[in-house]
Amino acid sequence: MSQLPQEFVNWLYGERAQTIHKILAGESVSKAEFYLSFTRHNPAVITYGPGGLNGSIKGVGFIPKEEFLQEILDAYMKHINAGWRKGYARKGLELLARLLYSDEGRERLDFTRLGSLELAKSHTWANVLNEPRATLLFFEPPTTSYEVRCRVEIYESGPYHLLLNAQHDVYHEPHPERWPERPAYVFVIEEIYDNSASPQGFGRKIYPV
Repeated sequence: MSQLPQEFVNWLYGERAQTIHKILAGESVSKAEFYLSFTRHNPAVITYGPGGLNGSIKGVGFIPKEEFLQEILDAYMKHINAGWRKGYARKGLELLARLLYSDEGRERLDFTRLGSLELAKSHTWANVLNEPRATLLFFEPPTTSYEVRCRVEIYESGPYHLLLNAQHDVYHEPHPERWPERPAYVFVIEEIYDNSASPQGFGRKIYPV
């Protein structure tokens, strides 16, 4: 399988990394820029099955290659196990910036897989248990949109389950006691379409080609 198109990787990962580093550097980030950056993190996850035809907004991000999982998980857990404290979120963001959103971090990531957590266990959960496929629909106003068709892997234990729960809690207030109730999804990318309202978009297949 060919590599993901750089236009998509730069939009989903590169531009988000730039925003994170600007925040940490104390540079001015407008509300519009800040909230638009979250469109790269929060697609609508479209599924179909016993829960009906469903769309659910979920946070996603590229996940580490298998050989780096334990190293990154250990760093997350050191931060989490120190407990909630003043400056916890910023320290967590610094950790994410160093481990994932850096030149070295980029080499650690698997750009064929996106990870997420199931926090509701409702319609999406019922659907992927029955049919482990999903479409991730990204939209950044006013025109940018990508449709990412995936196979879904579900983890209720093991390294990916721990890694994705820790990756969430490394920035948010940590609650490891809730992790057994929060399954993890790994979306294995199979196809990408540029759905942007542009001459290059309108459903143009960009991966694989």
